[in-house]
Amino acid sequence: MARFAPMLALAAGLMTAAPLPAQDVQFRLTTEDAGLRGTLRLASLTAELAAEGTGTPQDIVAAAQADYRRMLTGLYAEGYYGGAVSILIDGREAAGLAPLDAPATIGSVEIRVTPGPRFRFGQAEIGPLAPGTTLPEGFRPGAVARSDMARAAAIAAVDGWRDAGHAKATPDSQDITAVHAENRLDVSIGIDPGPRLTFGPLIPSGNVAVRSERIVEIAGLPEGTVFSPEEVSLAAQRLRRTGAFSAVTLTEAENYTADYSLPITAQLAEEKPRRFGFGLEYSTVEGLGLSGYWMHRNLFGGAENLRVEADISGLGGETGGTDYRLSADFRRPGTLHPDNDLLIGASIERLDEPDFFLDQIALEAGFARRVSAQRTASGAIGFVAATVEDDLGSRSYQLLTLPLTGTEDRRDDPLDPASGFYLSLDITPFLGFGDAGSGARIYADGRAYRSFGADDRVTLAFRGQLGSVLGTGLSDSPSDYLFYSGGGDTVRGQPYQSLAIDLGGGNEIGGLSFAAASVEARVSVTDRIGLVGFYDAGFVGDTATPFDSGDWHAGAGVGIRYNTGLGPIRVDLATPVTGPDAGDSLSFYVGIGQAF
Repeated sequence: MARFAPMLALAAGLMTAAPLPAQDVQFRLTTEDAGLRGTLRLASLTAELAAEGTGTPQDIVAAAQADYRRMLTGLYAEGYYGGAVSILIDGREAAGLAPLDAPATIGSVEIRVTPGPRFRFGQAEIGPLAPGTTLPEGFRPGAVARSDMARAAAIAAVDGWRDAGHAKATPDSQDITAVHAENRLDVSIGIDPGPRLTFGPLIPSGNVAVRSERIVEIAGLPEGTVFSPEEVSLAAQRLRRTGAFSAVTLTEAENYTADYSLPITAQLAEEKPRRFGFGLEYSTVEGLGLSGYWMHRNLFGGAENLRVEADISGLGGETGGTDYRLSADFRRPGTLHPDNDLLIGASIERLDEPDFFLDQIALEAGFARRVSAQRTASGAIGFVAATVEDDLGSRSYQLLTLPLTGTEDRRDDPLDPASGFYLSLDITPFLGFGDAGSGARIYADGRAYRSFGADDRVTLAFRGQLGSVLGTGLSDSPSDYLFYSGGGDTVRGQPYQSLAIDLGGGNEIGGLSFAAASVEARVSVTDRIGLVGFYDAGFVGDTATPFDSGDWHAGAGVGIRYNTGLGPIRVDLATPVTGPDAGDSLSFYVGIGQAF
């Protein structure tokens, strides 16, 4: 048993050794270069272990020995090529310690760096370059000779040739000389562009349920055209957007063919085809809203998406009654063009609103086009059949519609934006039959976000809405095309759809024009908790021209946000700030995601 005593003692030492406090790792530099100090601290494994507080003495010794090379790399990154590094663990040079012979405890680590003189580029040459190639500004004679600049220049040169169709461009030679007597670094890098290549076939791999020919059609990689990295990226994005794949990687073949074409392999992992989910929102005015959906991501084996959704809202609220909606939406990506989606939708709904009761069925078919990563446009042909009861009486009508939509979305995060903007414009011409006239409905929505302060913890958010119904009057406009204000999506604190057009005798109807404005100040208190203050205002008019003839109302309040990682849970408390009930009532709103 005695022969195991040293091993037991070593194990006990390993279990009881205290981690090294972060403040006991000291950097000693013979220069006041703050940028260099920061670079070296970030490069140090020893400092990282000490900051985490998890390193054993054996870990600290191993990290310190690795730091010799990391400190030199940091020196090169800042233009110092004649430096010296000494790392002392409790006064002993770390390079002379064996990790298994590390002391039971470590009191301090001192990293001493003598950078020496800073070097500058003497010769800074790279070539040949493709036309239009832009090299980093820091890669030029006389600039600080940061090692990363030479690497960045090589990457820029290769990327320039790849953008010109030379997919196999690569650095083929380099001559780097440090002239210590003159504190100069001479760099010469040669680039081999290789031949100009065209796209070969796209070869799907890993797909089981999604047909290969549909993958090729959706990706839209232009076989036979000159190679372009941008086209490869776009093809991968198109496949990801289908939702049918959990992972998409496009890989260039190692070698090109005899006809100078380059095959591309699409390595795919398929998502589970079926998915379901649910959501809820609540406010004291609008009541409880419940929604659920079922979705199939690959209905016919071509990444077609079918989504069936049911919504119930107004439960226990003050919005007239309970609303019901059942819808089915079909989407076929890559139809007629890789960036086109075929859309077919059908819905049936009942709206029991304060000023009207509507039963409606709607059918729609059209295309959505992704113009760019941030811009989309869509157009469709629709049919609507409805019966409505409002303060003007009972009516039945049918509509042929031509809904057109354009969207520009440059938000950094759609669920919790902190910067960027969002613009949407809907134009729906309609031809009415029965008790409806003919005209067009226009609705625009704009949002902007700006963050500032320490770590951008304060975000100002702005929203503006504008709408108009053209060509019809109040009596022959479709009831759900008219505008109201009040409630969670327009003016919080004001009763739901409380601002409308007064017909006299206690009768009301929606307006022909609408405007709304909202501003929020969002403050992140912690990484999880945020506070919000907001002010909303809305306008409804009885003519098609906004602000021409109508009324305004406003509401304000405060809220709290809890960041789940997938999006914030929103809780808002608001009150009217205009009208006879200003400040006399409170409305409570709960939802997922920011208000806008």
